[in-house]
Amino acid sequence: MENQTFIKEFIFLGFSNHLDLYILFFFMFLAIYTITLVGNALIITLIKTDVTLHSPMYYFLTNLSFLDICYISTTIPVMLINFFRLRKTISYIGCIAQLFFLISCAGTECVLLAVMAYDRYVAICSPLHYSNIMNLSACRKMVGFSWSCGLANSLVHTLLASSLIICKSNQLSHFFCDVPLLLKLSCSDTSVNEAVLHLASASIGLTPCLFTLISYIRIIGTILKINTSKGRAKAFSTCASHLIVVIVFYGTANFNYNRPSSGYSLDIDTLVSSLYCIVTPMLNPIIYSLRNKEVKASLMKILGRKLFSHRQPNKPRQKASPYQCPDCRLPKSNVAPPALAPPHYFKNL
Repeated sequence: MENQTFIKEFIFLGFSNHLDLYILFFFMFLAIYTITLVGNALIITLIKTDVTLHSPMYYFLTNLSFLDICYISTTIPVMLINFFRLRKTISYIGCIAQLFFLISCAGTECVLLAVMAYDRYVAICSPLHYSNIMNLSACRKMVGFSWSCGLANSLVHTLLASSLIICKSNQLSHFFCDVPLLLKLSCSDTSVNEAVLHLASASIGLTPCLFTLISYIRIIGTILKINTSKGRAKAFSTCASHLIVVIVFYGTANFNYNRPSSGYSLDIDTLVSSLYCIVTPMLNPIIYSLRNKEVKASLMKILGRKLFSHRQPNKPRQKASPYQCPDCRLPKSNVAPPALAPPHYFKNL
């Protein structure tokens, strides 16, 4: 391979140490992919159709679910096909395209998770100003900023990677294309690529992680001041779900891009990458939403309507009060009067 002009394809070596387990791997990753698609699509549908879920937290969850569908779809389909091919290959153009979409989704998710941490911070630490700070316009700008950061970061990395001269080999010790892998195969000067990679790891990876950490330190401080143990338990439960995903995603992603270039086996590389590229998108709908009482209630309501509407076609449905406050910490008898009740300001979500 003299230069990148003659590179027609790359060969993936991921899972090559376990050829006897290919069938098991295929069905395992197929199950993960199916669960991810169905789970995230279900979350999007529930939030779009249930007006009681039209709030900032669920608005961000909708975007996260869509992002996770895109994220896992950049790697799993090619990997599933390659399990049945003698040569586990991807074309050069396909590799560059996969690189672009993978980095876009990863960078966007890093920033979006920090945005969601800020949403929880405002909800718990400044509840009286929550509806003013987290209005629909502000939420849209935050989501747009997240996608802009991810796309800009990906565009820079993709352009730099496409200019590399590949001459050492066309074998990638992984199951997808990534910047560090291409740098190892390059015969040209990679100092600029490496500098940009470290800069991006600090700005897109570590900075949102530190922002999230600071937010949760202040959140925990506020939670500890809550008088009732029930209120503290509920607040901790809500934050713990987000914190689990943050630790898994940020931890594995930063480990993958900031670890030493040597001293790790192919199996460890594959395992770490699987955690933040494949497992995290599957866990997000489970941890964030399917454990959430409001989402489960919405799911049961829709399923009940589908199953039993034909049995009682003429039964009038009870009109829900527009002043219901499912997350309110006050007892029902102390819910604010109609004039003071918070409106659903995401009606057109």
